[in-house]
Amino acid sequence: MKSTIQLKEMKKNNEKITMVTAYDFPSAKIVEEAEMDMILVGDSLGMVVLGYSSTVEVTMEDMIHHAKAVTRGAPNTFVVVDMPFMSYHISMEQAMVNAQRLMQKTNAQALKLEGASPDVLQLVKKLTDAGVPVIGHLGLTPQSVHVLGGYRVQGKDKATALKLIDDAKKLEQNGAISIVFECVPDRLAKHITKSLSIPTIGIGAGKDCDGQVLVFHDLLQYGVSYTPSFVEKYAQTGDLIKEALKTYNNEVRTQQFPTESHTFLMEESLAKELQLEE
Repeated sequence: MKSTIQLKEMKKNNEKITMVTAYDFPSAKIVEEAEMDMILVGDSLGMVVLGYSSTVEVTMEDMIHHAKAVTRGAPNTFVVVDMPFMSYHISMEQAMVNAQRLMQKTNAQALKLEGASPDVLQLVKKLTDAGVPVIGHLGLTPQSVHVLGGYRVQGKDKATALKLIDDAKKLEQNGAISIVFECVPDRLAKHITKSLSIPTIGIGAGKDCDGQVLVFHDLLQYGVSYTPSFVEKYAQTGDLIKEALKTYNNEVRTQQFPTESHTFLMEESLAKELQLEE
């Protein structure tokens, strides 16, 4: 398992960091076997595996339930868990309690928080002081999508670009071990990456971030109806699964399955004794 120190060393050595989401035991197991550096149990699970309309509906219980499955499936991979919507905004005390629950119940290695408001920065410092590694998330922050005016690229004008630069520095100063940049112009992400000592992880933020993250279901085209433009489709898993299920469906209906090779047989003498029909 990579440590926070090793991740920082990878940045220094210009070694790219690989990260992908996972939401359950089998996907986490496959990700670990693929030797990824990090797994993100993102609140994107709300839309990807629970069918919610946005991440806003995701609860603490949802995150704990799925993150526990992921850490069981990938015990040797650095696992990061999202703190869900409003779980760290009502009060500092509640935020710390929720962070404690996520860390202790899931066995994760770090938590991820969106934004860089004064309250979030204070929480990052407080969690860091308490021994909880924190990863920031800037740019398109899905929990604030209604405030941002929808799913759109962030930092395209001078004011928002300068704010992203400032927010990133503040997150680093308050103890964040890494920052995810989502939907940020590549030159801006490159500039910020060079200005920080902590690794940056991009998603729709260009190739010059220290690492990349994609959603498991997006890159494998598994159960998704929309794929963002920044995603590379590495496999058409959904089509493969659908065709397999169609074949199974047809073979059951036409009595091609199961065959004798799928069946447990009984001794003929016992069958006769029990007067069983052939």
